[in-house]
Amino acid sequence: MLRNLLLLLVTLTMAPMAALAQNANPFAPQIIVNGRGITGYELQQRILMLELLNSPGDLVEEAEKGLIEDRLRVDAGARLGVSPSPEDVTLGMEEFAGRANLNLKQFETLLTQRGIAPESFREFVRAGLVWREVVGRRFGPRSQITEDEIDRAIAISSRSGSARILISEIILRADTPEFKEQAQATAARLKEQIKSPGAFAAAARSLSVAPTGARGGRVDWVDLSNLPPALASRLLVLGPNEVSDPIPLGGNAIAVFMVRDLEELDAELPDSVSVEFARYALGDTAPGRVTSEIDTCDDLYGVAKGQPEERLQREVLAIADLDDATALTLAKLDENETAVVNQGGQNVLYMLCGRTPALDEDFDRTALRNSLRNQRVNAYADGYLAELRASAIIKRP
Repeated sequence: MLRNLLLLLVTLTMAPMAALAQNANPFAPQIIVNGRGITGYELQQRILMLELLNSPGDLVEEAEKGLIEDRLRVDAGARLGVSPSPEDVTLGMEEFAGRANLNLKQFETLLTQRGIAPESFREFVRAGLVWREVVGRRFGPRSQITEDEIDRAIAISSRSGSARILISEIILRADTPEFKEQAQATAARLKEQIKSPGAFAAAARSLSVAPTGARGGRVDWVDLSNLPPALASRLLVLGPNEVSDPIPLGGNAIAVFMVRDLEELDAELPDSVSVEFARYALGDTAPGRVTSEIDTCDDLYGVAKGQPEERLQREVLAIADLDDATALTLAKLDENETAVVNQGGQNVLYMLCGRTPALDEDFDRTALRNSLRNQRVNAYADGYLAELRASAIIKRP
């Protein structure tokens, strides 16, 4: 009996010690990404590296985030057969060290002094090289910048000033032949009959299918540079209290506008060259349910996880290449804001991911092309990484 009690006591004493020893093992996995572990040692090494680089924020969170994303990058590379040679990795390490005005040997000495193993640095660089190749293969052909886009960038950046416009809108449904005929007649009648902002607001409340209808069609200030040139020019010619001619917005709607105010800005503003936006077909999902779960465009990949790919689309397009309906919707949004539009009887959520500013006119065409291309590639890469993370299985032991 006494012997059995002693054995039980020893067992109970050793159990927490064994667990403690396991938790103290720096090579035990702390995070598992798609079946591959991230060890405590790797996390500590990344934290030390972030400290060396004076990275802001919570270093533990940033280290975990960076290592998880590195796993996803390397996995994506493995699926494409991407494997940088040791020589390429060494060149990448030398390039990184050069940013600190050090050669590789000097940089590795600095790492060692901070407790960072050269192999940890090598794996960090290797993941970056893999990702660069993955992004190049997937998005290189889609990221080419045309001569027209370069011309637009130069033209926009050479402007000495800018302007913004205050408008009201009435959007009429026109997604079937019957609705289109009715909308055309209604729009023509509105142009003839409306002579005041009050009358326009009343018509918007009763007729407009846009969310702005509830507030009399009033739209906040919009930079003219965010509108397609053809639409902007039609608005600029309107006189006080004048209603525009009917303007088709794609194949689903017809609009009329009234300009409430126009403000010219003396200071030069960074006009947009292109916009990055996401478009998500809501189906039967309530818009509020989606918007409550998202703060950025990347969050939409989590919402759309497991759904057909065509439900979520993310694009980077020049403003001049947008149809008027999409351009008008996006022109009203700030970065990471959303709008719900009814298209063909289906609700579609739009989210503005960002705008690409025009660059200084002193850039030569080659430099301008490279800069615009890099911005476009980075947008595609960020979206793809968010998609990988949304579909990944990430857990902690």
